[in-house]
Amino acid sequence: MPPKSRSVRTAEFCLAGFLPYKVGVVLESVSRVFAERYLGSANLTIPEWRALAVIARKGPLSPTAIGQRTAMDKVKVSRATQSLVGKGLLLQSADPSDGRGRLLRLTRKGTATHARMVPIATSLEAEVFSHLTRAETVALDKILTKLGSHLETTADAPD
Repeated sequence: MPPKSRSVRTAEFCLAGFLPYKVGVVLESVSRVFAERYLGSANLTIPEWRALAVIARKGPLSPTAIGQRTAMDKVKVSRATQSLVGKGLLLQSADPSDGRGRLLRLTRKGTATHARMVPIATSLEAEVFSHLTRAETVALDKILTKLGSHLETTADAPD
C-alpha cells in the first residue's frame, strides 16, 4: 500500500490526539490548580514558587542558575525574583565570584513561606495523582524523566 500523501495526513491530523498537545493541556491544568492554591494561600505565582523552591533546596543562586533549574526564561526569572525581593521573601546581594552578577537567597520570611507551602504542594501532588496506581505514578515519573533528558540532550546537540 503506498504511503498517504502529505495532504491526506494533514487533513487527518487531530490536535486532540497529538501527544505533545495532550501533555501541554495536562500541564496547564495542573499549573492552574497549583496557581489557584498558591495565590490564595501565599500570594505566589507559579514562577515565584519555582524560584522560591529551588533556592530553598539549593541555597543562594544566581538568576541564571534559577532559570536552568526551573526551565524558565530570563524574563520570567527576573520578574519572579524581583517580585519575591519586593515581597521580602528573597534577599539580593552581589555575587563575590562575579562582579556583575547577583545571588538570591531566602529571607526568614521566605523560609517560613516555603515551609508553609511545601505541605500544600505535596497535598496537591497527591490529589492530582490520586486516581493513578503507585505503579502508574512511578512509570509516569520515569517516562517524564526520560523524555526530559532526551529533550535536554537534543537541545544541547549541535545542528
